[in-house]
Amino acid sequence: MQRRFTLKALAAAAAVSSLAGLTALPAHAADTIKVGVLHSLSGTMAISETVLKDTVLMAIDEINAKGGVLGKKLEPVVVDPASNWPLFAEKTKQLLGQDKVAVIFGCWTSVSRKSVLPVVEEMNGLLFYPVQYEGEELSKNVFYTGAAPNQQAIPAVDYLMSKDGGAAKRWVLLGTDYVYPRTTNKILRAYLKSKGVKESDIDEKYTPFGHSDYQTIVADIKKFSAGGKTAVVSTINGDSNVPFYKELGNAGLKAKDVPVVAFSVGEEELRGVDTKPLVGHLAAWN
Repeated sequence: MQRRFTLKALAAAAAVSSLAGLTALPAHAADTIKVGVLHSLSGTMAISETVLKDTVLMAIDEINAKGGVLGKKLEPVVVDPASNWPLFAEKTKQLLGQDKVAVIFGCWTSVSRKSVLPVVEEMNGLLFYPVQYEGEELSKNVFYTGAAPNQQAIPAVDYLMSKDGGAAKRWVLLGTDYVYPRTTNKILRAYLKSKGVKESDIDEKYTPFGHSDYQTIVADIKKFSAGGKTAVVSTINGDSNVPFYKELGNAGLKAKDVPVVAFSVGEEELRGVDTKPLVGHLAAWN
């Protein structure tokens, strides 16, 4: 889990540090270059995004301590879109139109990125997007710094299908109900079927953002696993990870029996959770 946090933080820091290598930036009358920070500091995604805001600010401090960029200090402009997808677009308009930032570091969920994308393209802004995504999107106004499913999800499934990974034969695709989990699971379902996995051996489940009651879902997973060696691929996002992993522990669903691999969970999401019953479950990050 520490490796997952380190990679995520380093990716954000490296992206900010890349500003120091730019040879040209928009002209500003001020003596600073403004950098927009667009991460949810409240709501269901704050548990994941607050640390990214902190990492961007840390990187800006380090760059400024070394003299800044092109003789100017970086000035962070932090806003809180509050896990509200339309508000992401409004805050982007504010950052680009009112605050006149040169670049934006922000978003986590693909639905927030897709809310921001039309604004960034219309106003010719620049967005650094920090985490994995479902692919099937390309914009000259976005740096996609995370992995697509062929770089993250499929290798994780390959591992779980291998002898070392437990040789799973049955699959639960469990995610938050929005574009990234649904598209990723569509890709994974097709991949699993190409490997000979039967339709009846794939169970797909979704919960809304902020979902907190996983008792029935975990019970269903336990029942499903009675039909053969089962693995769970989790694309649950935000603070819903807390009750999900708590329920795994409560139900005694151990990794040696039903391993869970997650693409959006780490120590930030698991603070306050008794992790002893969760030893052996996995996280896949690039």
